[in-house]
Parts: sequence; C-alpha cells; structure tokens
Amino acid sequence: MDVSRMYANPLIEQRADPFVYKHDDGYYYFTASVPEYDRLELRRATTLEGLRDADPVVVWRKRESGPMSANIWAPELHRMDGKWYIYFAAAHTTETDEGLFDHRMYVLENESDNPLEGQWTEKGQIKTAWESFALDATSFEHLGKRYYVWAQKDPNIPGNSNLYISEMENGWTLKGPQAMISTPEYDWEKIGFLVNEGPAVLKRGGRIWMTFSASATDFNYCMGLLYADEDADLLNPASWTKLPEPVFRTSEENGQYGPGHNSFTTGEDGEDLLVYHARSYKEIVGDPLYDPNRHTRVKAFTWKEDGMPDFGVPTADTPVMQQD
Repeated sequence: MDVSRMYANPLIEQRADPFVYKHDDGYYYFTASVPEYDRLELRRATTLEGLRDADPVVVWRKRESGPMSANIWAPELHRMDGKWYIYFAAAHTTETDEGLFDHRMYVLENESDNPLEGQWTEKGQIKTAWESFALDATSFEHLGKRYYVWAQKDPNIPGNSNLYISEMENGWTLKGPQAMISTPEYDWEKIGFLVNEGPAVLKRGGRIWMTFSASATDFNYCMGLLYADEDADLLNPASWTKLPEPVFRTSEENGQYGPGHNSFTTGEDGEDLLVYHARSYKEIVGDPLYDPNRHTRVKAFTWKEDGMPDFGVPTADTPVMQQD
C-alpha cells in the first residue's frame, strides 16, 4: 500500500499551524490556531483520523485587554518533567507597526495527566534577548538537555523574523546564550516578507532535522530545512546547514497552496507523518492571515538513501478514504 494515501485530507478544516503530540497514554493530542484567533483548544483521539471528529475543549481564552488580548497564534502542546505545557504567541492588538505585529511568546502549565482536564496556569512570557515580535516556539529534548526554538525580529536585522535556539532552565525559562540559526537569505524566503518561522524538530539517522516556513502566508508560503549532526553543539550556528531550495511548496497540479507550519508525528503503523496546513485555492481576498481556510492536512513521508527526508508534494484533497 502507498502509505501517502492512508489519510483523507483535509484532516481538520479551518485549523492552521497544526500541532500533533503522540503521547504514551495511547492518545494523539491536537492543537492549532483557530480562525477567530481568540482561544486555545485541545482535542484527542486514539487514532489520527479520530481527531477529525473529536470534540475540541477550550482550555484558555484571550484576555479582554493587555498583552494577551489579540491574535492568539500557533499553540504547541509539550510534555516535560511530568507536566503539560502549551506554548503560544499573543499580542496587545491586531494592528501592525511598519508591517509587524507585537506578538510575544507565552506558556501555560498543567499538572494533570490529561491536558484536556485540570487547571492551566499562566507561567508568563518567555523572555528572550529583545522585546520584539516573537512567535512560533517549539521545544525538544536532546542528550539530556531541553531546547527552545522560536522565530523573532532582531531589531538590527532587516525583515520580519529569524530562527533562534536556546537551552531551557525549565518549561518557561531560557538559560545561557541564544543563537540565530537561520535568517531569510534565499529568494524563496523573501517573497512578500522576509520570514523564517514555524520551526519543527525531528531526530532521525544521527541528525537533528528542523523544518521551517518562509515568505508570505499566501501561495508563496513554503517549507525549508535545516539539519545538524546529533553530536554537534546545537547552540553553535555553524553546526546547522540550510538547504538552498524549499523541501515542500505549492502544488498547482494537486490544488494545494501555501503548505507550511508543520509538526511531525508517527502513524498507528509507525510511519513518519508530516502534519501541515494548506489552502485549496490560490486567490485570496484581503489579508491572507484572515482567510480562515488553511486546513490541517497530513502526509506520510519517506527517507532517501542519503538519509535526507523526502516530503514529496502536498497531496490533493481526498474527501473520502482511499482504499487499495
């Protein structure tokens, strides 16, 4: 069987920036940006396909005013030290200043076994080197250390956002230096806006792989790839190599536009899966950020003989399950 045809797409409609966490309790947990940008939702199911019809639970809503009152974006659910954490970005306002929003990164903590239950506690803003536009945080563990990766505007570098990495002291505090590991440099990273954002990490074959998204959020949005050797100093920018071409981009043939902001998981049979959002049309009226139809999609991917991941192209919409 062609595993890339195992999943009907879209998996979940009108959910952008999708994040799936496969936990050892037998559940897949899902969160994403909602079109209203006003809340954080979680849902879970024992199968990936089951997430489609799982009831979402609202675990947090934006404030009426202040730092966490607008544009709640790109939540991720992580488990560390026996606790659950949700990382997300939020702003004071929907207005922009010279094309930039005023997002900062925040975190919630929950000590329950089931993150859809229990109390979520605000642990505050994740503090970085600058008070500037920052979003799209992710976290991963490697060789006994916990790392935090995110996108941020350096006031001294032109453009919207670069990618940074730092070691974590705990679930809400960075320690030590933060290093820039990618900045928009190729043409495909600079269409509309100079953007590197939405990092996602996968460990495989002796390397740390990191996908990210680039350019404006219309049909030009696409995914790039960084990698580092697993024994390298991950805080040293020289440890990271960026591929000069995108690894996942719009497919006119399949009617899929602007794929990006992905996460990784594995299927019930152990296959590697790319979870991402994309639209099924190219032309957008108004600001693409406020077009609600970036749907969550899922695609199995394979590995090349040289050890590189092969994401292929976004698969066409499949309203019913395909069978061999």
